[in-house]
Amino acid sequence: MKSLKKLFFTLGAAVILFWAGALWFADTYAVPVLMYHHVEDSDILKADTVSPRNLEKQILYLKNHGYRILTLEELANGLRAGQRFPYRSVALTFDDGNENNFTNAFPVLQKHGVPATFFVSPDCWQKKGFMSLNQMLMMRKGGASFGSHGMTQAYLPSIPVQEQFYEVLESKRVLEGGLGQRIDFFSYPVGGFNEEVKALVKNAGYKAAFTTNRGSDRFDKDLYEINRIRLSDRDTSELVLWVKTSGYYNLFRKLKKAY
Repeated sequence: MKSLKKLFFTLGAAVILFWAGALWFADTYAVPVLMYHHVEDSDILKADTVSPRNLEKQILYLKNHGYRILTLEELANGLRAGQRFPYRSVALTFDDGNENNFTNAFPVLQKHGVPATFFVSPDCWQKKGFMSLNQMLMMRKGGASFGSHGMTQAYLPSIPVQEQFYEVLESKRVLEGGLGQRIDFFSYPVGGFNEEVKALVKNAGYKAAFTTNRGSDRFDKDLYEINRIRLSDRDTSELVLWVKTSGYYNLFRKLKKAY
């Protein structure tokens, strides 16, 4: 009888631990938001650069392993509603508006039917090496989405409040006028923000804002400091891709101060 009771106790404890672990994993899962910058061939490994070939390999990894690639709209709406996303969900973003995003990244995305959001700055439209408005309009017709990366990509925590308003509000107005679409998402340049900047972005009407690996919210519960995961030419092995897209990468990587 004692051995039977002990067996039931052990089984009960195992069931409780199993469900506790399952709930913990569900609560700590954060949809990986991948971040790219330059998409071009390079003779040396750069943290902000991925070749078109490796970008395609990374996208094929996601598709071949059954990942659901979300739009930022789907992600933000789900987070706001308290939705638990299925494992193997992911979203793609590109920062800075480099012209190679148009020439090299967008054709790969179109080829595989993958949604992505490009964070751009109106001040860069006329600058060499950046996408022009006409190029972005072509991408928009092809299904790309756009967000703001500030008017000039200034580091927001270090500039006066009046300039912060210009970066956050004016960029939204100009982008919406130029692209003919709502601009609902903001990417903090260099990932830097503080509580005042967050409030400004929220009050400006953005639905969510994205940083890098800054802040204290590892689980992306705060829609205005969503962490992202950088991918580059350094991330070519399936093991690395599995770790970075697992949904638990934020638990183990070091988060920087917000500014």
